This record gives sequence, C-alpha cells and structure tokens, in this order.
Amino acid sequence: MPKPFRSNSRIGLWKQGLTMKRREFEALLVTLESTAAVLSRAAATLSPAEARRRPAAGGFSLVENVWHLADLEREGYGLRIRRILSESNPALLNFEGDRMARERSYQERDIDRGIVLFARARAQNLEALRKLSRADWKRSGSQEGVGCVSLDDMPRMMAEHDRSHGTEIAHLIAEIRGGAAEAVPFRSAVA
Repeated sequence: MPKPFRSNSRIGLWKQGLTMKRREFEALLVTLESTAAVLSRAAATLSPAEARRRPAAGGFSLVENVWHLADLEREGYGLRIRRILSESNPALLNFEGDRMARERSYQERDIDRGIVLFARARAQNLEALRKLSRADWKRSGSQEGVGCVSLDDMPRMMAEHDRSHGTEIAHLIAEIRGGAAEAVPFRSAVA
C-alpha cells in the first residue's frame, strides 16, 4: 500500500514549477470540496427558469454549468486520474464541454441531480488524490492540447477550472438580478 505524503513533503503546482507543502495542499483540497456547496447556493438563488437562462454574451446557463462540471469531474478528471495511475504515460483526451452540453441536452436536465453527481465524483477524486504515494504524484500522461500533465497538476487544474466557472456563474447571477456585472465573453468549455 502506498504511503501518503508526510507533513513536510512538497507537491508541484501546475505548469509553474512551484511546490507547496502538505498543509497548503490540504487547503487546496478543502477549497475543491466546497465547490458543490457553492453550486447549491447558486441554484438556491434562482428560479428554475432563471437557472436555464444563458448569459447575454453567450455561454452556459447555471444548469449547463452544473452538468458540465459533473460530467467533467467524472469523465475528465476522474478518468485522467485512474488512467495515469494504471497506465504508462497515457494519451488523455480533452473534455469538449460545449459539444457535450449540446449532445447531452444539459439545458433540459435536473440541476439538483447534477449537483449530487458532481459532489459524489469530486469526493471520489479527492479521496484518490489524498491516497497517492510520493511516486504516484509524479506519474503523468499527455493531455490533448495541454501536453504533459502529472497527478500533482490535477488539484491546481481542478481549482482553476472551478474558479473560472465560479466567476462565470457569479456574473450570470448578477446579470439575471439586473446588476451591472461586466460581461464575461463566451469561451469554449474544453478542459
């Protein structure tokens, strides 16, 4: 059985060549654990019709954001973690969020179910990351459009993606509420 990191061990930060101590890593994981609660709070502030409203500048509705995050957590991050652990330098595909949203009709799905599935998948992924050995953290694959991605990149990538969608959701809610939120230009949801 792999030994977990010791308190003085260090973990690399995605694409910056930096490292962080175990305490900083755990703080990042706690932040990642909070995303489901943030999604729940956002959903609670909107009516069902508002949760399906897309931003004027284009992009995902809240329902689409939730399902994008849920599917990416399972089919993107979860699959990448499992493959990197079980294969030698696997080729990892991007998760084409825009295409998935259209093909899977995210806009028609139940937001509460999406939040539950996201929370479950996120918990499983964070549990897997917490159990990694020192050697496991350095295991990597090659992600389409990104390049080399190691397991020590995953928490940072997940946090950056969460932060991006959190900002989009905050702007969407402000727009729905008639606030003077700055328009966030639509960008592709490939992760």
